Amino acid sequence: MHSQNYIGGEWSIPTDGELIVHNPSNVKEQVGIVHLSGASEVLHAEQAARSALPGWAGLSPAKRGDTLGRLATALEANVETLATIASREMGKPISEMKGEVMRGVNLLKYYAAEGVRSHGSVIPASEAGVLQYTKRVPLGVVGIITPWNFPVAIPIWKIAPALLCGNTVVWKPAEFACLTATKMIEIFVDAGLPAGIINLVIGKGSKIGDVLLEHCNLNAISFTGSTSTGQRIAAICARRNIKYQTEMGGKNAAVVLKDADLDLAIPAILSGAFRSAGQKCTATSRIIVEREIMPSFTAALQKGMEALIMAPALDAKAYLGPVASSSQYDSVMSYVTMAREQAQVVAECKSDVADGEGYFIHPLVVSGVSSDHPLVQEEIFGPVAVVLEADNYEHAVALCNATIFGLSASVFTQDLNQGLRFLDDAEVGMVRVNQETAGVEYQAPFGGTKWSSSHTREQGQAALDFYSEVKTCAIKYS
Repeated sequence: MHSQNYIGGEWSIPTDGELIVHNPSNVKEQVGIVHLSGASEVLHAEQAARSALPGWAGLSPAKRGDTLGRLATALEANVETLATIASREMGKPISEMKGEVMRGVNLLKYYAAEGVRSHGSVIPASEAGVLQYTKRVPLGVVGIITPWNFPVAIPIWKIAPALLCGNTVVWKPAEFACLTATKMIEIFVDAGLPAGIINLVIGKGSKIGDVLLEHCNLNAISFTGSTSTGQRIAAICARRNIKYQTEMGGKNAAVVLKDADLDLAIPAILSGAFRSAGQKCTATSRIIVEREIMPSFTAALQKGMEALIMAPALDAKAYLGPVASSSQYDSVMSYVTMAREQAQVVAECKSDVADGEGYFIHPLVVSGVSSDHPLVQEEIFGPVAVVLEADNYEHAVALCNATIFGLSASVFTQDLNQGLRFLDDAEVGMVRVNQETAGVEYQAPFGGTKWSSSHTREQGQAALDFYSEVKTCAIKYS
């Protein structure tokens, strides 16, 4: 398969270089070729989006919702095809990837229905005979920059509300998700995607990112990726007075109190830590356990990890597959080496996968490091987690909050009082009781505090606030 740009309703193959994509589950298998864009393609995409804006913004929200509904129907008819391409391209197990595509379907359906929801309010005027009200209006052209770890869901949860609000889009996916992006746009085009409202530009961030940020006439940017890149995007957008949204890192904690039901807690912690090979910004990477139950918790964790199945992404039995790329493998393995040299192994998965066939990293849980250790403070983005012991509830909360990130956290307890306290005490944007850190439903706001997010939310009704402006209107009729 070859990637392509889709700009102004036309397909094209850029010629500024290419990358060969290998299957992370079997590096000997070539999946496709990614063709890279230069500055001219980015500028062309912005111009195409700007040209399409008046016609798209001029439609009623209900008509824009009808288009999203058609895209949802087409995507649902192609779940197997798109999930298989994504699993081969970036290594997410096929069962998870099918679920992600269906999340994309549900997001499109959700925002399609928003087309007929009221989106303003009537405000009393101080003067008689005046009708005063608010309404949402489009921002304009929105730049969408998405990562490789959720190659379908994250683009859709940005693009769908952006389109529903009447904006047009320039979309730059991550390099290791470009084949998936191309196929998804093909599905949308076959479903009648209007020309110019989504413009796909394939390329390296280091090559075309600055063009998009510095030289395109954008009205907003929505970005998901690393904290360092998000900080830089925010600075550029602030200087240019471009509305921005940055979703960045996480170092999420699962707190296990002494009264926790371990039969409930262990599967949730394993899922949060090791599904998608830990490559989620909401992944459980710190496990904080009250000291009193540490022996029983450790025994249950070891038993649970022994049952995990690591396998190639297209194996339906795979609990986790490989990490996404050679560079990701090298990065995560540097933390694995650190963990084995500087910490004590608590539990590990030794599922038998042929060495050398793919970018497989055996899940690992360690302990015995201080709360300021890099394993505790830095985002690993792989199947490595660290256990910290807590003296009591207050100590556990202090450890949970001792991070620059504030995306997600969970607590496991059978004490309603402790669960409700944790909802207040955890300094995160998404907090849960007796659930994993990595599960957030599509209709609920997504985002964090501290260095995890800028000050907006994705998904749900909150996304509509970001992708629109409020206009206050007044009519004197008497």
